[in-house]
Amino acid sequence: MSTPRRRPLKTVTGVSGAVSTYAAAIDPQQSTVAASIEIAKIAEANKFDALFAADLLTFGAQGAIGAQEPLIFLSALSAVTSHVGLIATVTTTFHHPYNLARLFGTLDHVSNGRAAWNAVTSSLGEENYSNRDLPSPEERYARATESLEVINALFDSWRPGSLTSDGAGGTTLDADRVRPIDHAGTYFTVKGPLNIPPLPQRRPVQFQAGQSAAGVELGARFAEVAYGLPLIMSSFHATYGASEEEVRRLVREQEEATDLDAGRIRLEDMLGGDLDLSGLPLDKPIPADILPDVRSVNRRRGRVEIFSRLAASGRTLRELIIASKDTGHWAVAGTPEQLADAVQERYDAGVLDVISLGGLAEGDDPGLRRQRPAARTAASRNRRQRLRGRHVPGQSGTTPAAPLGTDVSSPALCRPRRSARGRGRTTRGRRCPTPPRW
Repeated sequence: MSTPRRRPLKTVTGVSGAVSTYAAAIDPQQSTVAASIEIAKIAEANKFDALFAADLLTFGAQGAIGAQEPLIFLSALSAVTSHVGLIATVTTTFHHPYNLARLFGTLDHVSNGRAAWNAVTSSLGEENYSNRDLPSPEERYARATESLEVINALFDSWRPGSLTSDGAGGTTLDADRVRPIDHAGTYFTVKGPLNIPPLPQRRPVQFQAGQSAAGVELGARFAEVAYGLPLIMSSFHATYGASEEEVRRLVREQEEATDLDAGRIRLEDMLGGDLDLSGLPLDKPIPADILPDVRSVNRRRGRVEIFSRLAASGRTLRELIIASKDTGHWAVAGTPEQLADAVQERYDAGVLDVISLGGLAEGDDPGLRRQRPAARTAASRNRRQRLRGRHVPGQSGTTPAAPLGTDVSSPALCRPRRSARGRGRTTRGRRCPTPPRW
């Protein structure tokens, strides 16, 4: 009996959050998207599946992340790429679903069907949208659920056959097939229909990263790709060197270069934001009685759970500050071959479908230099596959190698077919754009 073929491992790289954005902002000869254009071109040439734009809504939160608005940023990158997907992180907490449907629908059109949405509920930034406190996680996810219901209904308000070719280079509109959605819910009232043409993909590919019970439920209902659900996605924060000795030196230098004062503030945020670590000794564990009750935290409970467990394990404050630089993501140090081993171990265990690799471009940002193993890790994985006798697409000498098992012969991250009633996913076939876009 043959073993079922696993999905090819998909690869994503980040294009936002670099401090080089600030240098470009004061140089009249540069664009703040220039460094990301370099990354986008490298990613597309090496058959990466998607570019990922993170977002935060406050000044100074987690460094430079959130310095640029993701949808506009990715629209600019769509003009210099043709195949790589475009994943924008956008909150449902502070945006109206009608606007979101138009924004993502437009990104899908201008990119010829390459848009994807990482839907988040935001744990920061409420002070910039009103004078009210941040809603509870339960309320944020309830709003997100209704928002996604409205947005999907708007995308579906153009029925099949509503817009067709007239055979002479123009189009014919059947207005009877464009229907209002007449939504009246707890948070939104939206008549519809959507006032832009039907999308190339019908709907953008849906990502979701919530780790709380409500976030998992939202992802299970709506997401094609989630941190821990239908397609399992992990960010890969890596430090690499040519030898194990070099790796140990780099790790030591990074630890010694840690800004401990800024790190305390970052760790306080990872632990919910309501505790003060400034008076605690660096080389002792955080007292258990000051750690938060996760149930009382109104922000990112998933991160709080991760760092509360690390604190309870006896790690010192210094060790937790250093760990907080990776904000709870998967972090590995090693040679390129060892990084490939780590990736393959998770992939072979069936707990990794999409991996986000950082640092494809050179630059002055030490974070980018630290996380630049992507191309080498990909090459190491491809070499391993050749040694095992597996076919690796793109090895003809004229096409760049497909990284980490990417199947370049088919569109990436195609949406699984839904059942006739729209619930769950079938295992037969995948609904993909034609011709393949990303």
